[in-house]
Amino acid sequence: MQKRLTYFFTLMAAVLLASFPLRGLSGVRAQTTLQQTEQQAALQDEQNTIDIVARYSPSVVAVNVTVPGQPLTNFDQQMLPPGFQGQLPDQPQYGAGSGFVIDASGRIITNYHVVAEALNSNSVTLQDRASLSVTFADAPHKDVPVQVLSVNPSYDLALLEVQTKSDLPQGIQAIPLADSNALKVGQKTIAIGNPFGLESTVTTGIISALGRDMPSIGQFTVPMIQTDAAINPGNSGGPLLNSKGELIGINTAIIPSVSATGERGFLGVGFAVPSKYLQDDLASLEQGGFLDVYSSKPRMGVQVQDISHYPEAVRAQLNLPSEGVMVTGVQEGSPAAKAGLQASSFSVNANGQELPVGGDIITKVNGEKVTSSQALQDKIFAMKQGDTVNLSVLRNGKEETVTVNLAIIPLAQTSEQRTN
Repeated sequence: MQKRLTYFFTLMAAVLLASFPLRGLSGVRAQTTLQQTEQQAALQDEQNTIDIVARYSPSVVAVNVTVPGQPLTNFDQQMLPPGFQGQLPDQPQYGAGSGFVIDASGRIITNYHVVAEALNSNSVTLQDRASLSVTFADAPHKDVPVQVLSVNPSYDLALLEVQTKSDLPQGIQAIPLADSNALKVGQKTIAIGNPFGLESTVTTGIISALGRDMPSIGQFTVPMIQTDAAINPGNSGGPLLNSKGELIGINTAIIPSVSATGERGFLGVGFAVPSKYLQDDLASLEQGGFLDVYSSKPRMGVQVQDISHYPEAVRAQLNLPSEGVMVTGVQEGSPAAKAGLQASSFSVNANGQELPVGGDIITKVNGEKVTSSQALQDKIFAMKQGDTVNLSVLRNGKEETVTVNLAIIPLAQTSEQRTN
């Protein structure tokens, strides 16, 4: 009996010992498979970036701008050595940005603000002694003269053309446009440009946010793409691409840090004009000239302010909604004035900020909610001259409907706002 028990326990011990190595090996194999899968995904993402850069980096240019310097002041003249007064030319000023080829003929898109200083006011003609050129990645030491075909300050866009077609590199590819309306936060981004004059610099990241309001860009608020791909001075006008190599935005601005030497740098927050603005405006740009999209759009003729920006305590005290826009001004003779829209008549002070109140609050446009002034602008700008707009407004706490017939009207602006 004792032998049988000894044999039984020996057999069970052997079975248990045999099972542990197998279970352990299974866990090791699963972990190894997971690591291999992660490594393969990382390599695929890396190869994706390499392929896109190889295909489209030659299509990205450095934009070189030279503008005449300011005339020497009397003080400057007095500081010159004897015999040199009046003999030194004004010192030219230099600027730089980026751009990219947008069509088969080799025309180039950049930011308007990159070339603006070289242009005469409200024009596409160069100032006296100003010059523009681009440098292609395949020929970094060759300046290729370009001319400005058209600009659109409203969207901060400019279209350039190489003056001599033979200067275009062989096999240059236009960067295709993506639908920026379909973008999602978290998507991969690839920025190519010339920060600090370093040609063909590539950075990667993700879309950090969408619809960021940047009122200092262009002539009115553009809902920008925010990315953490490193963008620095010199990147302006360059492409922001997705994982297909398609253009999703034009790199435009950063929230900068400033070094001890005064040099601006990147803090992880960059902004790009969505590609839809280029897509919508490209046909107009190709016609040439100075485009003022804003003045050619039908408008109501109102100035507004987001109700959501009012402190909650103020909204509660005045029985204001949580969403909508307060009409703060009505342009004389405008469609809004003819329709009877009423502007704010007084203001309240909240934490040192003057908030206009007492005006109509627009909550809906043709039955669709209006959550912000940007939303109102987008809805109105998508319409045509002569279109009828039914506005739902809160007036003295009661909802009313106001009908406005849109028209193209002369611009009226304050020091900070334009009218919708």
